[in-house]
Amino acid sequence: MSQDLGIDLGTANTLVFAKSKGVIVREPTVVAKNINTGDIEAVGSSARKMIGRTPGNISVVRPMKDGVIADYDTTAVMMKYYLKQAMKNRSFLASKPNVIICVPSGITMVEERAVVDATKQAGAKDVFPIAEPFAAAIGSGLPVWEPTGSMIVDVGGGTTEVAVVSLGGIVTSRSIRIAGDNMDEAIIQYVRKHYNLMIGERSAESIKMDVGSASEAVEDKEMEIRGRDLVTGLPKTVTINAKEITISLQDNISEIVEAVKNTLENTPPELVADIMDRGIVLSGGGSLLRNLDQVISDETKMPVFTADNPLDSVAIGTGKSLEYIQYFRTHPNVSSRPSTDT
Repeated sequence: MSQDLGIDLGTANTLVFAKSKGVIVREPTVVAKNINTGDIEAVGSSARKMIGRTPGNISVVRPMKDGVIADYDTTAVMMKYYLKQAMKNRSFLASKPNVIICVPSGITMVEERAVVDATKQAGAKDVFPIAEPFAAAIGSGLPVWEPTGSMIVDVGGGTTEVAVVSLGGIVTSRSIRIAGDNMDEAIIQYVRKHYNLMIGERSAESIKMDVGSASEAVEDKEMEIRGRDLVTGLPKTVTINAKEITISLQDNISEIVEAVKNTLENTPPELVADIMDRGIVLSGGGSLLRNLDQVISDETKMPVFTADNPLDSVAIGTGKSLEYIQYFRTHPNVSSRPSTDT
């Protein structure tokens, strides 16, 4: 008997959920390839460790960009690796799993088909796409099947998904390609412009996690960062503070807040009233940015909460949806083509 799986195929990380077992695979969505031979050298955590440290014949790539597949063949190989990791205690070929996999709500039919085909090529039997914010809402414990409005804001690595969910579907939503990766790039550009210092993606992510904030923090933390001086070409160390990082992130934060406000503007009044009572729920790794909940609350005049397990919300939602596989077979609009307003 096959073990059905739920997969959160994210731009930054991929999580695999198995019923009764929880999240059984948690790996970065990164692949190291040999440019000369085309062979895959490493996948996941081992590939991520190679970023910025590889010889000329090895290229470290992220096959997902802005929530969709940028490199089909590499994604299929990566997915096969993760499925084998999830099924390593079983005969992989003898028990192909059914898979529920998340896709951004603003995805096109072609992009969605690429995700489904890549997952099948990796070894899945049947594949059911589910809108990412819908899965995040389920994983966050929102009453998605009831006739009441719930609002979820899922800030991932490549996309931010904002949606209002009611009666097993998405009433209105907005998907923007502004999220954690863009914040990292904004920090890189700020440091380059103001300090003539070149830093890498991993350094920028560490800065964001350690001293980053969506609004000016009460405590102005500082952090030493190391990189390459663009003037001399030599290593250099500078000290950066939280206020500077807040300034560098303002454009991205404004885009996310605007997406939330636009979604609320397109939401029926009855559902807005429900959201005012229940509040807006944040999920995804980007929701852990300091004071993001407060900024959104100040702008919308609504209570904002972070999900209990924001990093795993989408994966948990796909896992909880496994029991509805038969329902998804007969109601494709719920899982793959929810009503959206993008």
